[in-house]
Formats: sequence, C-alpha cells, structure tokens
Amino acid sequence: MRIRHSVRWAAALLLVMAASSHAQQQPIGVPVPPLREGPWVVDTAEQPRIRVSVVTKGLSHPWAIAFLPNDAMLITERAGRLRVVRDGVLDPQAISGVPEVWTEGNGGLMDVAPHPQFERNRLVYLTYTKPVGNGMGAPALARGRLEGHALVDVEDLLVPDFYEGNSGFNGRVAFGRDGKVYMSTGGRTQDDVVNVAQDPMSLRGKVLRLNDDGSVPPDNPFVGREGYRPEIYSLGHRNTLGLIVHPDTGEIWQHENGPNGGDELNVILPGRDYGWPEVSFGRDYSGRRVSEHPTREGIEPPLVFWVPAIVVSGMAVYTGDRFPAWKGNVFVGSMMEGSIPGTGHLQRIVFNENTEEIRRESMLREFRQRIREVREGPDGFLYLLTDEDDGALLRIEPAP
Repeated sequence: MRIRHSVRWAAALLLVMAASSHAQQQPIGVPVPPLREGPWVVDTAEQPRIRVSVVTKGLSHPWAIAFLPNDAMLITERAGRLRVVRDGVLDPQAISGVPEVWTEGNGGLMDVAPHPQFERNRLVYLTYTKPVGNGMGAPALARGRLEGHALVDVEDLLVPDFYEGNSGFNGRVAFGRDGKVYMSTGGRTQDDVVNVAQDPMSLRGKVLRLNDDGSVPPDNPFVGREGYRPEIYSLGHRNTLGLIVHPDTGEIWQHENGPNGGDELNVILPGRDYGWPEVSFGRDYSGRRVSEHPTREGIEPPLVFWVPAIVVSGMAVYTGDRFPAWKGNVFVGSMMEGSIPGTGHLQRIVFNENTEEIRRESMLREFRQRIREVREGPDGFLYLLTDEDDGALLRIEPAP
C-alpha cells in the first residue's frame, strides 16, 4: 500500500510540475484588437470628452515626430525611413539620404529635430544606430540639410562607443534655449556587465551637450576635468526614450526606462549623477532588486518614478488653449505596463506650483496600443504614434 501511495503521489507531483511548466510556457499578454478607423469619443478625468482620430496609418514602427514651419511633420520609422505628413496625408515616398541604420535589438532610426533656424538653414538632426562592423551598432547623431525630398550633405556629428549586445541604442535629441544640442545615449549593455553609465570616459548612459556643429561648448560641466569626456552633461542614465525642453522653465526634462520597474522622469542638471545602475526604484528582470535602497547621497532622485514599469516613451508638456484643464500637465506614452504586452496607454501627470506630483491619469487603455511618441502640435492638439507593424499617427482634440 505504501508503494502504491508513493507512486500515486509521485505521479500527481509530475502532473503538477508539468502543468506549471505548461503555464510558464503560455504566451503572456492581453489580446490587442485591430485599430479601426475611428474617430472615438473618450471620457477623461478633467477634460470632459475628447475625440481620438486616426490621421494616417501605414507607418512601420514609427518612433518620433517633428513639426516643420510649413505645417508638415517629419516622422521617423525604426527601420530607417524618414517620412513626411502634409495636411494629414502620408507621402508614400520616404525622404532619401538617411544614413544606413542597424536595426538589431532596439536599434534603428530614432529621433528627429529641426534646427531652431530651420527656415534659414534647412538643417535636420537625427539620432540612429550606426552599424560599426562585427554585428555591432553604436548610437549616433547625424545632421543633414533637407532639400526637396532628400537629405543632403549628411554627416555624423558624434558616434559614441559601442559594446556587444542589442540594447542601449536609444537616443533622443533636443535643442535647448541656449541653442545647444542635447543628445541622450542608452546606458544598458549586454547583461549590464560593463557599467558604461557611470564611466566618465564613456559617452553611453549620458545626456550630452554639444554645439550645433558637434563641437564641445567650453562651459560644459566636465570641460578640463581629467578623466572625463567633455561632451558629458549628466550621467547615470539607462535607456532614454524622452528628452524635451520644458516650454515654461527651459529646463531639460528626460525620462528613461528602468528594467522590471523603476522608470524615471528627471530634471537634468549639469554635472549630476542620476544613479543607474548603482541605485534604482526597480527590480531586474529576474525579480531581484537592483539596489537595496533606491536613492543615496550624491545621486539625483527622480521627479516621478513608476513601479511597475510602464516602458515610458515620448513626452510633451501641454501649453495650448484647446484643453484648458490640461495646461501644464505632462503627457507620456506607455508601451507596456508591468511586463504584460497589450497594456500600452497614455499617461497624464499633474504637478503643483512646486513641481510636485499630485495625481496621474491613465488614458486610452481600451486601445491597448504601444504609444511610442506624444507631442503637442502647433494647432494645440496632441499627436501620438503607435509602435506597431502598421503604426498610426493619432490626434487628440476636444469632442464637439
């Protein structure tokens, strides 16, 4: 009887283990319905009823939006195409002259920004992953002149160091009120075995400050300091997917992805260390804590953090008159919440007069789209990009 009981117990244990293994092998995620033509009317917390409409589809994993003075907008696609939308119509022909991009992992063509004097000089700046041989890529900043339907006189202004792996290639670019170019570089390497974000001789995991020709401004915080690259403006960053100039204060605001938790929104100050990978509010993908304590002396704490991570991407501070209740609010895209695919959405963050967070609203959850980019347009509406094979440009406006 004991033998028979032991056999039954062992068989039951095997069934439980097999069921557990099968459950672990099941795909994780929420079904994502196809994005239909719309428009849709949506209720929100403080701005009663908004209308979400599709401006255009047919974009392959779009990454960034830049508005031009002639009411056109430039949109990057991660595979290496630069597209134009005019009067709500996507030009079927991509702009030629874009540098060759490396698209392994999270590499590709990323941000785009026109020069502040674009109407005079026609200069456009791109961040992208440059192929550097041996199956590797490096985040890079390029500049070209937009003539008709082509970028001409394209040149690399900066190509930071590269490491083996397929992550950490994210980069944003923005022009400060000082006329300088601010560029972010990813600080995650393969299994984070190389701590580039804290290495003062590496340009990875940093926010960099450059003149518009790629040279180093003499007033950068580490100019003349032995053992530091002079391009560095701040350090200790992971993967930056949002970099803007705050329209009211002129400050540089940045957000970055943590691992399994610990996404951050930061106000970037010269010469400061933002902690990665020494401290973080998040956990690693295995579940272990990145650090025992999320902050420490000498490290700039985040203005906002997310636990669990929402894979924060894109950022805009609303300044227009179309949504009076949203004035001064920060909008960020989410591509996935809590490591569950199909949970992308848009978040709205409200601050008080001291820039202290007082509430958040999650919006557009019912669409389940990966929101890669969010920008305020010259018309006062919000524009979003969905990071999909058949990605869309969406517009948010007040409902009639």
